[in-house]
Amino acid sequence: MYAAITLFVFMCLSATTKADHHHHPCHAPNMTGFMSVLALKGDIKGYGAFTYDSMGKKLRFRSNESHPMNTSVGLDLLMFFDEGIFYEIDSKNKSCEKKTLHCTMNPLDVPDDATFMSTANGGSPSIEGEGLKVTTWTGSTTDMKGHYSMSVTMGCLPVWSFFFHESSSFFVSLTEVENEIKDPDQFVVPSFCLAQPLEETPEGTVNSFLNEFM
Repeated sequence: MYAAITLFVFMCLSATTKADHHHHPCHAPNMTGFMSVLALKGDIKGYGAFTYDSMGKKLRFRSNESHPMNTSVGLDLLMFFDEGIFYEIDSKNKSCEKKTLHCTMNPLDVPDDATFMSTANGGSPSIEGEGLKVTTWTGSTTDMKGHYSMSVTMGCLPVWSFFFHESSSFFVSLTEVENEIKDPDQFVVPSFCLAQPLEETPEGTVNSFLNEFM
């Protein structure tokens, strides 16, 4: 499955796969935009607005209720990757769950130990405005026993990523991305969550951002 999907993506690109030892993993900037999460079986698991704090390694994702899908999951997630915790927020009912983040794999940031795979051009690089140059990085998600492939622009804006795990695999894409945090309050823990104790994790459960869409 991993090889087939990767091959499909690069058939759609004009790729340069020469080894280049000058490439080093980059880190995404502050961002605001929209995120889609799809299961590779074809189900749309989530679509909504996100805000990302690059320095603080924080992510807020809210499913867009105006674009409901039969297979989508209604979520409001506040992830603190460095602290290893996250909140599932229910603003309507003024409730939340505070959980341990076991897999701190950040879906928006290329890991420091990622391996450079290629530089490629989507569309046509010879026609002005009709091409997008990206670099692709791969690696293992050791805490989830899987692999990933992440493609980012030359300015390190994530474009799309594949995450392959034992139980399920996902395709994550970003659109309408802007290099700013429009609303810093997105990262403020709601008052009704402040006294929430850390939930015990059931045996065998590995909490992660992508696991919330399973």
